[in-house]
Amino acid sequence: MNKRIILALSALLAFGTLHAQRQKGKVEITGDVKVSELVKKHIEFNEKMQTVPGFRIQIASLSGPNSRNSAFDLKRRFKEEFPDVEVYIVFTEPNFRIKVGDFTSKLDAYVFMQRIKDRYPGTIVKENVYPIHLDWSNLVPETEDDAGN
Repeated sequence: MNKRIILALSALLAFGTLHAQRQKGKVEITGDVKVSELVKKHIEFNEKMQTVPGFRIQIASLSGPNSRNSAFDLKRRFKEEFPDVEVYIVFTEPNFRIKVGDFTSKLDAYVFMQRIKDRYPGTIVKENVYPIHLDWSNLVPETEDDAGN
């Protein structure tokens, strides 16, 4: 008897679920208009901001008195040694972190880290997201149609 009741309830539940899935409805979320405006602005900002995942090498993390000046001195010194490599100072209280490079692969970051680790001990590769800087000057059309001929 119990098996029949369980079987009947299971069949009824399955039928109800299938019936509910066939019905199409509309979900309306009610809330503060300011929240939806902020979400819309956030989406627009993210669509405009083109970023790419990548890697940077952290060469130092400084804190304490005079850490700001030390960070900028280190940035200047690194830039003198490697003028073609970008240097960034990131302040997350209470630390000044000095990061270098815009590497698109972890392997490239590790290769460069091997070059500098003797001069900058304690370097580590960190994942990063940074804006895409597109250089359109070297763009070569693939076909004559692309070139506008």
